[in-house]
Amino acid sequence: MDLSNLKPAKGSIKSPKRVGRGEGSGMAGTSTRGHKGANSRSGNKKKHHFEGGQMPLQRRVPKRGFKNPNGFSYVTLNLDQIQEISEKHGISSIDEDFLTGNRILRADDKLKVLGRGELSGKIEVHAHAFSKTAKEAIEAAGGTIKVIGE
Repeated sequence: MDLSNLKPAKGSIKSPKRVGRGEGSGMAGTSTRGHKGANSRSGNKKKHHFEGGQMPLQRRVPKRGFKNPNGFSYVTLNLDQIQEISEKHGISSIDEDFLTGNRILRADDKLKVLGRGELSGKIEVHAHAFSKTAKEAIEAAGGTIKVIGE
């Protein structure tokens, strides 16, 4: 056996349908396209989301509001959560690197500290924003705050 006598497997190759080649072929007249309508015409293309004239899904579903490309939202941490994190890991400084390393924040998230709960010891907190009550509570416990991005 060599390359000169290789053949495809029997039945694997079908000859294409030759339409519009006279009545004797059995595929003349309408050339297997049926009668009338857009599908029988040459150059017919359906729109991507065409649903046969039914109101398309993207027009049936109500739309509301918009996504502000410049907007962002803070990920929030409360004082009781900060206290819990510092006790669990035995640390006195919570910063962005620590929080992303422990999967509390993602790298592109902005952090805001809120004032629910209490702190038992002094702690250094790095965040993008602080609420007024959180700032007062951290400083009252002897801790320090650092605003990221200033």
